[in-house]
Amino acid sequence: QVHVEESGGGSVQAGGSLRLSCAASGYTYRVNCMAWFRQAPGKEREGVAHIYSSDNNTYYADSVKGRFTISQDNVENSVYLQMNSLKPEDTAMYYCATGSYCFGSSIIGALWGQGTQVTVST
Repeated sequence: QVHVEESGGGSVQAGGSLRLSCAASGYTYRVNCMAWFRQAPGKEREGVAHIYSSDNNTYYADSVKGRFTISQDNVENSVYLQMNSLKPEDTAMYYCATGSYCFGSSIIGALWGQGTQVTVST
């Protein structure tokens, strides 16, 4: 049975850093792409970043460019999100997803994790 699980969320002051991890288990193959999304209370879900397993091609939302970095484990279906220079507006539930195709802030064939909370205070 396939499963996606995030970890690494928490509370941090503005300007601080956090590193989120995501592990996708139960797959018998390398997933095509993995992505991070976030959703703040009262707002729509936003695509933050994605990465393709085949060529490390990445995408970042404009709101996180230059501050967040997505990376992956070359062996396992695992992905990470290094978040630096965090701002209060980054506060949200962060979700990891595996997908058959990622484009921009969208994903097709997604399997979602339960999410991990990130809270940035002033």
